[in-house]
Amino acid sequence: MSGTDADSLEITLGVEEEFFLVDPESRDLLADPDEGIFEVCEKAGGPHKVVHEFLRSQIETNTRVCGSVAEVRQALRETRRLVIEAAEAHGARIMAASTHPFASWREQAPTPGERYRRFASTYQETVRRTLVGGMHIHAGFGDADSRIRVMTALRRYLPLLHALSTSSPFNGGHETGFRSFRLTVMGALPRTGLPGPLGSWAEYEALVDEHRRMEYIGDARELWWDIRPASAYPTIELRICDLCTRLEDAVSVAALYASLIRRLLRRDRDGGLPPEPLTELIAGDRWIAQRYGVLAFFGDRARGSGRVDIDDYAAALVDELADDARALGCEAELRRALTIIREGTGADRQVDLYRLRRLEGDTEDEALRRVVDQVLAETKEGLG
Repeated sequence: MSGTDADSLEITLGVEEEFFLVDPESRDLLADPDEGIFEVCEKAGGPHKVVHEFLRSQIETNTRVCGSVAEVRQALRETRRLVIEAAEAHGARIMAASTHPFASWREQAPTPGERYRRFASTYQETVRRTLVGGMHIHAGFGDADSRIRVMTALRRYLPLLHALSTSSPFNGGHETGFRSFRLTVMGALPRTGLPGPLGSWAEYEALVDEHRRMEYIGDARELWWDIRPASAYPTIELRICDLCTRLEDAVSVAALYASLIRRLLRRDRDGGLPPEPLTELIAGDRWIAQRYGVLAFFGDRARGSGRVDIDDYAAALVDELADDARALGCEAELRRALTIIREGTGADRQVDLYRLRRLEGDTEDEALRRVVDQVLAETKEGLG
């Protein structure tokens, strides 16, 4: 491959994680955490950013721009360590899960600010109920048109990427039956879910302009799709994922995302992107991933009928992506996706512990507190 061809396949990555701030005594959320947590993070963040989220009980980290998956791992270690140490110095704990097992949305306070005030006024109870956090992975690559074409081609893989990240099986003190209830909560807001297929940057801009002309949105940041072009950066932002409880799971999802992008970039360069599946069929797999996580059976588009076990589907995809993962230096991280499927996600571990504690005699409240403790511990894993 020539230097020019290699340059055209370069990918940069950055990760946003939206954490909960937890009271170490009650294990409930801190509706009014010490502002000193954010002040410490701002001073010590270095190339990373730490910002407020819509609710005061949340804190968001933004890693620096990374040139490899190995750099993503190091950046996530730094950002997690930063917010954990700042929180613990101010009487709080950091929790990496996309819902809190028993916290009530009615007890939370919004972060002051004009944008958040406008959201609260416009969306009313739908936004007040969004007591959820996610993981967003930015990937910078190609030119504007190739980013849109690759974003469209990525849609079919969103259910798998989501299933690997699931961490929100509880909501409001009860088991929901979903491995990711976060997407159900987010679905109450407009302009969420899957974007339609787009073929060029001009087509995307025309869609944004129509939304603005009709005064549905103020800017493109209010298109809360599962995957979208970022407003502030020349990146495609993966937004469907729950917040991975374990850092290494987050790194694996980033490796899969980057490997898929490189594979699709190569096909786009050669004029051979695959035909687009119907959006409605991708949405069917999306719901299955949300409901069952790594126990999913997806629609088998390769054979055109029936279902395929997520393990078989992911194993075939990992083999297909082997050359791209090798070129990106993330073969082990990509293959970890198969380990996640076989051993379970944060959601599976939460449900397993809850059911075990109930069988062993814990009350519902006691079992849910144990779940919080487990997630708090896993949030700190792998930080060195």
